[in-house]
Amino acid sequence: MGQLEQVLREANPAADERLLVGPQSVDDAGVVLLGEDEGVLAGSRVALVQTVDYFPPVLDDPYFYGAVAAANALSDVYAMGARPLSALNLAGFPKDFKPEWIAEIFRGGFDKLREAETVLAGGHTVQGPEPLFGFAVTGVVDPQRVITNAGARAGDRLYLTKPLGMGSVTTGGKLGKASGDLMRRAAEVMATLNLAAAEAMAEVSARACTDVTGFGLLGHARNIAKASGVTLSFDAGALPIFEGALALAREGVVSGGSARSKAAIGDDVRLAEGLDPDLVRIVFDAETSGGLLICVPAEEASTLERALAAHDVPVHGVGEVIPVGDHFILLN
Repeated sequence: MGQLEQVLREANPAADERLLVGPQSVDDAGVVLLGEDEGVLAGSRVALVQTVDYFPPVLDDPYFYGAVAAANALSDVYAMGARPLSALNLAGFPKDFKPEWIAEIFRGGFDKLREAETVLAGGHTVQGPEPLFGFAVTGVVDPQRVITNAGARAGDRLYLTKPLGMGSVTTGGKLGKASGDLMRRAAEVMATLNLAAAEAMAEVSARACTDVTGFGLLGHARNIAKASGVTLSFDAGALPIFEGALALAREGVVSGGSARSKAAIGDDVRLAEGLDPDLVRIVFDAETSGGLLICVPAEEASTLERALAAHDVPVHGVGEVIPVGDHFILLN
């Protein structure tokens, strides 16, 4: 994470007033304002939200691999308070990769695009040493309704819409330590779009939001805290953990992202004494197609809870935002 931030600072092009959200805040997607010069009618308010995400297989099931890759890419747009409009497919496969597997991967991804009512506008496929699959997604949003990492304020409440632990589960699958039933249940969670959670979030004045993916819960939370100039305080006992993930973590089954994340941001995190070390590994670990971490004003917390429940999204209040202290993240 530290290396990425340094590269982005050094490579960032000259400032452009059309760029509303760029790489500086490590947000989930970029946001570009459209105006008359771009062909938008005078007086219209519209911004493009753009993101790209692809990765090697996290599951043995080719259909679910494609579906999860699509849900993961679409999630970046939802996290910005936007709706996905179109997508370009990005894929790479070894020369001898089975055609029937390729077909199932594409089918899974395209099914999720249809569910999200997102137009498949094209794509690009290459040969490579390992499978890679994902999408570049473009969404639209009213520029006054963009939700970024930088808006959290002391007193806000924190909500998480999916359970944690997918790093342990997917690693367990690769090592043959996770049952078929466990992998299937995890695949269904990862393939679930964050559409319903985003629709619930739209019913309140969310201050900040991110989807919990490769940086893990604490990595993404740290991005919000740093961009907003606050501290995020989590209640460890309130964090939703996917059934079976903690047992795998107790066997030492976590992805390599757990140790990397702790090394990268550990100085920004204060851990309370007596925490379960296996839970700590999970909250640092990378997630795949995780839920939305939503910061909402305290006075709207009950409204968000009702909206999430009405959209059949699990309601998990996991902490609060407090004035910035010596650490960006507290885990109590």
